[in-house]
Amino acid sequence: MLVDVHNTLVINAVRRWANDAQKQHWLPKLATDTVGAYALSEAGSGSDAFGLTTRATACEGGYRLNGRKLWISNGREAGLFITFATLDPAAGYKGITAFLVEKGMAGFTVGRKEDKLGIRASSTCELIFEDCEVSAANVLGEPGKGYKIAIETLNEGRIGIGAQMLGLAEGAWGHASKYAKERRQFGKPIAEFQAVQFTLAQMATEIEAVKLMVYNAARLKDAGQPYVREAAMTKLFASQVAERVASQSVEVFGGNGFVRDYPAEKYYRDAKVGKIYEGTSNMQLATIAKQVL
Repeated sequence: MLVDVHNTLVINAVRRWANDAQKQHWLPKLATDTVGAYALSEAGSGSDAFGLTTRATACEGGYRLNGRKLWISNGREAGLFITFATLDPAAGYKGITAFLVEKGMAGFTVGRKEDKLGIRASSTCELIFEDCEVSAANVLGEPGKGYKIAIETLNEGRIGIGAQMLGLAEGAWGHASKYAKERRQFGKPIAEFQAVQFTLAQMATEIEAVKLMVYNAARLKDAGQPYVREAAMTKLFASQVAERVASQSVEVFGGNGFVRDYPAEKYYRDAKVGKIYEGTSNMQLATIAKQVL
């Protein structure tokens, strides 16, 4: 998760939208010693991504930010936060602007770390802005163009989540298949029972389909071809398969799958968020519907 947010969202946004001075300053840091975070979500703006209440008010030399962000991955570790705030609420999404906020800026603090069901090694934190002054040189792109940066970056991010869910499913399947060959019942490994074989075969087939979808969406993106539909389909299906495969892995482990002495329960907990973050499954379906209809 840390790598996905850092590379897919933060570095891609800097590479595409930053000016030369910003690139020269931040890209070496992001490649060596600085973790990035992407601060879009708020308590009242999740799927309604642009219903932001965090305000940016013009002041001498730049802007003053006030508001709170929620569910920010890498919040505990990050040194750079791409932060979205609205300059003019009356302008709707056309008032949204992206800012390069640095850890340690006056008026900016990282709040509590969420106590989550899964992906617990990934910090998810609240961000608090109280008259945080940001220089005009720290605007990413142009004032009022933050919505475009957010949309196009998140479109790419769906491929990253698809890859993440693919890896999770492969891990869950690998542990289940290994355990099935070791666990013996009725005098033989449970992998020799047709019911277990069919379960593992179905899991493997769905994982292979996800793999092809992930690589195809990435191929289209790299080739500069339209990929929004494929990315949304990939994120949608990969999260479904990851949750299903992780659940079936728990069942292959039986009672051992329900305890923390074995890895199956962790994959199951980690899989659930795939249907929620970086666009819920319903938002992916809405995107797909617009593309195909």
